[in-house]
Amino acid sequence: MTTRDDLRAQKALQGLRFPADKREILEYAQTRDAGEKTLAALRALPEGTYANNDDVEAAVPQSPDNALS
Repeated sequence: MTTRDDLRAQKALQGLRFPADKREILEYAQTRDAGEKTLAALRALPEGTYANNDDVEAAVPQSPDNALS
């Protein structure tokens, strides 16, 4: 995840109540009209429950576009 992706994810997840699992994170980002790059990065998250936004950012692969190929 790049610094720009980090900022997008932070904005998309602002206000989300943690802990949250991947499904909840994606649904919340979609309700906040997150852009496709942000959603692609969040779709690349491993399944699991995340304690906070920092955990989400740390879990997104560095090249989410490649992970989706």
